Amino acid sequence: MGMPETPQPVFDHPPRPMAQRVGAILWPSFFAAGVSTMVFFAYVDPLQLRDMTFPQLRISRELGYTVGFFAFWVATAASSLFTWILLRPASRFNRPLPPGP
Repeated sequence: MGMPETPQPVFDHPPRPMAQRVGAILWPSFFAAGVSTMVFFAYVDPLQLRDMTFPQLRISRELGYTVGFFAFWVATAASSLFTWILLRPASRFNRPLPPGP
């Protein structure tokens, strides 16, 4: 008489609330975008950048800072999002197949 098979325990973290997931992506990227913006614009004048790239546009210095900050925020949020995707537990996606017939 054989021993009955015991199911293998699966260690899995419970899903996080949506607000926590979004916050974990947006807050660090907001901080990184702020630091990146300060460092970048310490060396680059938005008006000179405009004159080199799009001289026909009427962009103020403040609008240049704002657009730069949001560009950095999108880039760093994308980085945080990709990190979050790569760190999800594999057990949520690699479920064992049910026993065959």
